[in-house]
Amino acid sequence: MKRLPAEWEKQDSILMCFPHANSDWADDLQSAISVFVRMASSICFNQKLILLCDDVGATKKLFCYHDKISFVKLETNDTWIRDFGPISIYEDNERKLIDFQFNAWGGKFEHGLDNAVTKQLHSEWHFGVSKLLEEDFILEGGSIESDGAGTILTTTECLLNSNRNPSFSKEQIEEKLKECLGAKRVLWLEHGSLIGDDTDAHIDTLARFIDKDTIAYVSRETNDELSKMKEQLETFRTIDGKPYRLIPLPLPSDKYKNAEQLPATYANFLIANHVVLLPTYDDVLDKEMVSLFKELFPTREIIPINAMRLIEEGGSIHCSTMQVAF
Repeated sequence: MKRLPAEWEKQDSILMCFPHANSDWADDLQSAISVFVRMASSICFNQKLILLCDDVGATKKLFCYHDKISFVKLETNDTWIRDFGPISIYEDNERKLIDFQFNAWGGKFEHGLDNAVTKQLHSEWHFGVSKLLEEDFILEGGSIESDGAGTILTTTECLLNSNRNPSFSKEQIEEKLKECLGAKRVLWLEHGSLIGDDTDAHIDTLARFIDKDTIAYVSRETNDELSKMKEQLETFRTIDGKPYRLIPLPLPSDKYKNAEQLPATYANFLIANHVVLLPTYDDVLDKEMVSLFKELFPTREIIPINAMRLIEEGGSIHCSTMQVAF
């Protein structure tokens, strides 16, 4: 029996890709590096970090906790490893890793190096003896949410988009999720999106499981799509048939770069073993969100990370990380 664990379950390690000069970060690389150093340091203080970088020597000089970081020289197109890193499952209580195909959110960007990352890391034994399952199916880690008990939450805008798996119907995609991830059911959000989002409405920008009975979702009363998303969330039921406890995460005020609106969202947080990394945006809501997350995760330290530099390139904290199950 297969099972896709929830993010709050015990993790072995977290993967990150360090920004480099041959990527979109090049126009202001130093400011990007400072954010990644803060994220990586917050993670490695509590658990193992596998850090992909183009210059191991230079990157090591930025960190103190070398014993908790595996520095791996590996070429990548970009840093959004949530979407091209391995997806961990359990099969008969044994951890296995799935390498789905990655086409940069429907062929929007170069992705050949990123698509090869999981196989290369596995071949170099960075995941120990865990078996790698290769799937000829496009699926990004940021497009699915698991409650650890058989429910997967996703969006029709992303998974049914013709730029991913055009020959698959909704029913076939659902069967694929059940076959590969052990899903018992799939909850499809048909509404909700953020302006400036390149991912075609990844679920990790919109709605996240806090526990198997609770969903936090982005909210703005004046946004018709988000209001419709809330209405649909209110119709969803837990695996026990009860309404979900719904926690609104108000959108920060609109953020812009070169007159283009950015997809800033508090939903793009990372749950690690002992901490939650929460994106902040130089916004009046930041302190309120820190207080809320302390209530939502009382056993974990909440670490706010200024994610303005990340969102300028279209992603945030969750997009920049991928956990490997224990």
